[in-house]
Amino acid sequence: MFQRMAGFFRSRGRSFRYAFSGWWHVIRTQRNAWIHAVVSVAVLLVSFWLRLPARDWAVIFVAIALVWTAEFLNTALEAVVDLASHNEQHVLARVGKDVGAAAVLIAAVASVLIGLLILGPPLWAKIDILLK
Repeated sequence: MFQRMAGFFRSRGRSFRYAFSGWWHVIRTQRNAWIHAVVSVAVLLVSFWLRLPARDWAVIFVAIALVWTAEFLNTALEAVVDLASHNEQHVLARVGKDVGAAAVLIAAVASVLIGLLILGPPLWAKIDILLK
């Protein structure tokens, strides 16, 4: 029984190591990931400063996760397309990459709208108080 549990935890540890390796690959190789990182940190700091209620925090976390998930899936799609096309120009390879990029764009635009809806009113109120 102990052997099975130890094996289970070892395999989970490897899974986490692979996941963090993929995360590091995205951070290292994708320029837009740095933009996502800076915006994510800024949104979290502003949310903390505004003392958002728990429900708003939950929506902010989902919006941030949506963008990161889209970016990760897009990066994976690009790698698979490059592998399958042997890095050669092909109309379907371009379509795959363009659609993946569009998914990231949709997630980012949706997250900006969510951010404006959630952060906008309390941010404007706080700025108004500071300016008076």
